[in-house]
Amino acid sequence: MAVIDIAGFVSDLKSHAVDHGFHVHDERHFVETYSLSQLWEVDLHPEEACSGPIDLHVSLEIDPRTLLNFEDAVLAMDDPDDDPPGTFEFPLVFTWAFPPLTSPPDLLVLATDVAGIGGLELPLEISAIDSFHQVTDAPERSLTVVSRIQVSLADVYKGNDEALCGVLDRCREVSLDLLQRVPGWIDAD
Repeated sequence: MAVIDIAGFVSDLKSHAVDHGFHVHDERHFVETYSLSQLWEVDLHPEEACSGPIDLHVSLEIDPRTLLNFEDAVLAMDDPDDDPPGTFEFPLVFTWAFPPLTSPPDLLVLATDVAGIGGLELPLEISAIDSFHQVTDAPERSLTVVSRIQVSLADVYKGNDEALCGVLDRCREVSLDLLQRVPGWIDAD
């Protein structure tokens, strides 16, 4: 029997996201049969963006070795009320997606602006890719905003979801800021 319920954690994460002003649209769970690695994906967006043009994709990667090592550490504890070791973590990745941009922003300015919103609690990476459908076509720019944080298995074990409150609040602030900016990026002047 597992000492932590990952499916329950993902369910709580979705419920927590709803409490912080997001709509959840889809959830996927993948299991790699050889290594038993798992990936949970949740698609959501801020309430204000039901009609688009911004989506937030959340993914949680489960490494079975980390999970088993954590379970061994918990089972080896003398007192079940002791705090488990906090050295075991899973990556939680937030990815914002946008439609193709006809008037893309200056990446350095955007990176600086959203870094101020995300702060230290939600470090953000900004990247862009130019695609050419045909050699004679103008480039089509796609923009990606990504944040990677670590989820402590000790917090999951203890049911401490307070750490995610600040992260979800920051995600909402970043989402709303990007939502205000996107119309200027997709409308041709």
